Amino acid sequence: MMTEKAIGSLQTLPAAEKTVTLVQADTNEEVKLNSGTEGGSSEVEYIESENLKDVEDVDTILKTLSAGLDSKDWVLVCETLNDVRRMCIFHKEAMLEMLENVISLVVKSLKNPRSAVCKTAIMTSADIFKAYGESVVGTMDPLLLQLLLKSSQDKRFVCEAAERSLTTMTTWVSPALLLPKLQPYLKNRNPRIRAKASTCFSKSVPNLGPDGIKAYGLENLIQVAASQLSDQLPESREAARALILELQTVYEKSTTEAGNDKEPEETTTSSSWEHFCQSKLSPLSAQAVLRVTNVSKGEDLQ
Repeated sequence: MMTEKAIGSLQTLPAAEKTVTLVQADTNEEVKLNSGTEGGSSEVEYIESENLKDVEDVDTILKTLSAGLDSKDWVLVCETLNDVRRMCIFHKEAMLEMLENVISLVVKSLKNPRSAVCKTAIMTSADIFKAYGESVVGTMDPLLLQLLLKSSQDKRFVCEAAERSLTTMTTWVSPALLLPKLQPYLKNRNPRIRAKASTCFSKSVPNLGPDGIKAYGLENLIQVAASQLSDQLPESREAARALILELQTVYEKSTTEAGNDKEPEETTTSSSWEHFCQSKLSPLSAQAVLRVTNVSKGEDLQ
């Protein structure tokens, strides 16, 4: 609903300058009053992926995608972004050759100050990840950066949409390829970006599976997790704790399996989780990591 103040402001404008843009964002509404030379109103609907319908003419859509995404008409941009989503869902092979150009234009929309364009681009990003998976890895750096930025901002409905898109990314993009992309952002100067990157990193590691985690490097991963334990934001620290517990589970399972092939007297404390942490981390970092796992173990015993 429009506030009385907003209605009053609108009534003071000449009829030709009244432009009301109403955007429905999940359960939130954003009402914007803009003065301009054109009258009328525009409404943008955010359509969930499962509710999108197939395009009528694939060839026509492909020919108009670039121009539509690069248009100065923001409503047309939103409509074209939804066409990209439809192509991802129903005709992903047909759009594969122009995917790199499409992604660059989606990134442009992510930078758009108009929330309707930005959120539609975020939803488009999620559908791109789901459709193309690791095929986007070579061109995803600008896309990843913008999603981390959007997930870190104060505008809640944009932030939540970006977080969902990042979660989709961790689900559909190969973790072995995604983790190196995320790792630099764990040291970003912006603590919010670090926090979102930490969450993505923590969610992506389990997708490697036990063998994949060992192949990627337990030593590397425990060092990453330890560095995030002392981060400024609780979100980073919580992601680090989740990652540490995952790594402990994998490590102890692998040492147990290895120990089954040995005589009992051959299994020593040198293969323990505590020894592993102390041998791979600084004393302070090892202490912090072991505190996490010891607290968790104590909670399990209660």
